[in-house]
Amino acid sequence: MVETIFTSNLVVETILPFLLIFTIVFAILEKSKILGDGKRQIDAIVALAIGLLFIAFGSATDIVVRMIPILGIALVVILIFMILYGSLYNGKEEFKLHKYLKLAIAILIGIVVAITVLILTGGLDYVTAFLYGDNTGLLINGFFIIVVVVAIIAVVVGGKEKKDDKKS
Repeated sequence: MVETIFTSNLVVETILPFLLIFTIVFAILEKSKILGDGKRQIDAIVALAIGLLFIAFGSATDIVVRMIPILGIALVVILIFMILYGSLYNGKEEFKLHKYLKLAIAILIGIVVAITVLILTGGLDYVTAFLYGDNTGLLINGFFIIVVVVAIIAVVVGGKEKKDDKKS
């Protein structure tokens, strides 16, 4: 493989993670206005400090560098889904996702990010040891509780919809 500036360790393990963290922190500070309205210089200094602290710890940088390809693939999958979903749109009204579809996508994104972080940090080993170790009953009981809660929610939501239909 040919070594380019974008594949060098300096860029991949230092500059790009710094730019990513700096940009995300700066955007969050600007959007939330935690440090005050119109305080772009202060937001930039805080984002700079957090970005520099971030790249000072190799383990944190390594997690982000290994996580980006996985999350990039997930974003491409979501984009393809949105394109396919949008192709079914009639074009007469403004394109909007149904609120339950947004919720489902948000939950899936949360699950993908959580599993990715658990795998890359080694935390998944602790979780599986806890679930499958001496506590096998915990996994089975937890699954049963989840099924019961989902069934109860489905019955309650279904009952409310039928009552709303009768009122109309």
